[in-house]
This record gives sequence, C-alpha cells and structure tokens, in this order.
Amino acid sequence: MATNRLTHVSTPLPGPKSAELIERWHRVEADTTGFQAPVVWDSAEGAAVTDVDGNRYIDWTSGVLVTNLGHCHPKLVEVVRAAAGRLINNYECPTESRVLAAEALVAHLPRHLDKCFFLTTGSEATEACIRIMKRKTGCFEVVGFHGSFHGRTFAAASVGGLAGPKRGYGPSAPGVIRVPYPYLYRSPVGGGEEGLIDYCMTMLEETVRSCSAGSLAGVMVEPYLGSAGFIFPPIGYLKALEQWARDRGILFALDEVQSSYGRTGRMWAMEWEDLKPDLIAIGKGIGNGIPTSAVAARGEVIGCLGKGEMSSTAGGNPVSCAAVSAVLEVMDSENIVEKARRMGELIKDRLLGIQEKSRFLGDVRGMGMVMGLELVTDKKTKAPAADLTKQLICRCAENGLLVGSVGIFGNVIRVAPPLTISEAAADESLEIMERSLLSLQD
Repeated sequence: MATNRLTHVSTPLPGPKSAELIERWHRVEADTTGFQAPVVWDSAEGAAVTDVDGNRYIDWTSGVLVTNLGHCHPKLVEVVRAAAGRLINNYECPTESRVLAAEALVAHLPRHLDKCFFLTTGSEATEACIRIMKRKTGCFEVVGFHGSFHGRTFAAASVGGLAGPKRGYGPSAPGVIRVPYPYLYRSPVGGGEEGLIDYCMTMLEETVRSCSAGSLAGVMVEPYLGSAGFIFPPIGYLKALEQWARDRGILFALDEVQSSYGRTGRMWAMEWEDLKPDLIAIGKGIGNGIPTSAVAARGEVIGCLGKGEMSSTAGGNPVSCAAVSAVLEVMDSENIVEKARRMGELIKDRLLGIQEKSRFLGDVRGMGMVMGLELVTDKKTKAPAADLTKQLICRCAENGLLVGSVGIFGNVIRVAPPLTISEAAADESLEIMERSLLSLQD
C-alpha cells in the first residue's frame, strides 16, 4: 500500500472519542438530521477531513455542495478573521464590505441580472423569489416540480415536490401547481430525450389548464434536481420551459442555490443553455461555509419592492459580505470553474468504468463536479437499493471516503467533492469507491 495516501482510518467507526461525543450530542440535541457515517469532524483542509479520533478522509460532500473552494481555504480564513475582528453586525445600515460584495456579485452575474439582495440561507432566498414573483405580478400561483427541493420553510417546502419536508405539517401553501420533471433513467415514456421532453411539456400544459385558477405568477425550477437524486434534465428542456413562461407573460425563477459557483463546470448552471431567468436564488457556495445567500434579479422585477419590504437579521452582515468578495476573488485567480469542468470529466469517466463492473450501480449522471450514483438491486428492474446505499456510505467511510445519499428513493450517492480537489486525491477517492462498491457483491 502506498505510504503517501491522503486517507488513514485506524479505528473502527465510530472511534472512541466520536462514539462518546455522538452519545452526548443525542442527549441534548434532537436527532433530526439525515443518515451519515458515524464520524465526528474535527478539522478539514481542502478535500481532506480529520475526525476527533485522528482518522483522515477524503470528502465527496463539500458540506452539501458548500465548500466549493475546499475546506478552510487560506484566503477565505484570512479575510473572515480580519472582518470578524472589525465589525460583526451593523443592523440594516450599509457597510463598505456590503457594497463591495454586491458589486462583485453583480459583476459575475449574467448581464441581464443587475440587482441583488443578501440574505442568510438558501431557503430564505427561494422564499424571497416566491414572494417577489407574487408581488410583481399580483398573482398567487407558482408552478413547481415533482422531486424539487427549495428548502424546509413554509412556501419553499410547499413549492417543492418532495413529500418529506411537508409530511405531517398540515396543508401546504395554496396556489402551487406541481408538474413532472424529466427523470431520464426512470422515464415513463419512450422516445428517448425528445420523447421525455415532449411528455413533460404536455403534462405541464395539461396540468396548468386543469388546475390553474387563472392567477399564474411564475415558475420556480432547479437546473437539476438536487435532493431528488441529482437528476439532470435533457438539454433543451429548461429552454422550452423558459419559453413556455415567456409566452404566458409570467416570471421564470431558477433555484441555483446548489448549482452555481462553478459546480456544473460553468459559473452558473443557466449558462449551459443561455437561460435568462428573471430571478435566481443563490446560496451554499456563495460563502463557502460562511452562512450567506442572495437573490439576484432583473432590476425592474425586484424593483417592485419598496422600503422595508425585505430584510434579514443576519443578511449582508460584514463578515458574510467579506466572504462573498473573497470567494469570488479566489474563483477568478485560481481559475476554479475551468478546473471543475476538467476534473469532473475525469471523475465521470472513471465512474462510468466502475458502473460496468458493479451489479448495483444502475446510473451515473451529472456534469462538472456534481454527479449522482443511483444504486439498484437489479439493473433490469431498476428496483431502488436504499439499504444498500446506507451500507455503502458506511463502507466508504471505513475505507476513508465520506459520501452522503440523496434521492426520491434514498438510493443515490452524492459525488460532489470540493472543486479544488487534486487529481491524486480524486484517484484515491475513486479507488476507495470502486473497492467499497464491489465489496458489496461479495
């Protein structure tokens, strides 16, 4: 075994200190988070994570697509430390750091999006988009999609198309019209990509015709379905959807909370099809771990709001704004987007090779540095393998790779390492994934 490996796991999982902390944690904080390997993080740098027992792992989660520049990037750490020592909160008053952050963000947006507003979480950003669409049009209906996830707050969860965030919480917000999103691996129709696009557009038209009360405000859509399993639509679908909205004079909003900041191999996922949304929700990578989010919009759209109609207690605070500017500086100076595109091609090619060897890896999909590995019990029937997915998460951790799961059926492994991952670390992590996956066949 090579001695220069990045990973090193010397204890059974959880290690003794991890086990103690997990037990103490569950005594005092509600256990409501998702399934993860039993690892208590202690520190991280780049794509490497060290737990409290001294075990080292390669991270394929990026903190759920947050740390695009890697963990604790030195430039970001330096800037955040300096900002926190100067000013942490400023109520709603402007600061130089907020002005600089807004200028930097708008300069990196497609030219038609000329205004932004800072908030704190992705859910806040998607909620703001929904509110703006309703306020601008004077209408209350929003088209959402099966499998979509926009957050766990009320309106975001209502527009979303996953049952989990809504189950047990009573009626959703009125006025949401949900339609199918193209899921090629599990397409209900023939005709390949074109047939699936035709089917989804027909279902959109028919559902709106039969369910709308005549008060359409807009469409809220993810460039790919994240929580539903990294489901990427066929090329041409999002453009057809945008045109559908334009033809009806309603607003078109993109939830780019997790798809932006180079994750798909472009700065913004909308660039792949030259989409021109009226609004976008931005989060996760915008602060690289420092909590912040934003809405970006056409000036005439967000201009419908008057003084006092939108605010956020921690939104636009000096520390998060310093992080926003620092992240964009690093992305430019280190050519992060192009690196993500190239490295993503290498990783996907290797994963497709692993798929051929595995009985359980039914689909490899994605682009840039965001991919999904859909596990099935049988490649012919495509029966979801949720239990096997949990086994694989733990097996990978035991071998030094941290992965998480997503998916409508809980059977998709998230492949989303930091965009800065080295080729050596990528090779090592892929070897661990292949070994862990194939060991499930024994």
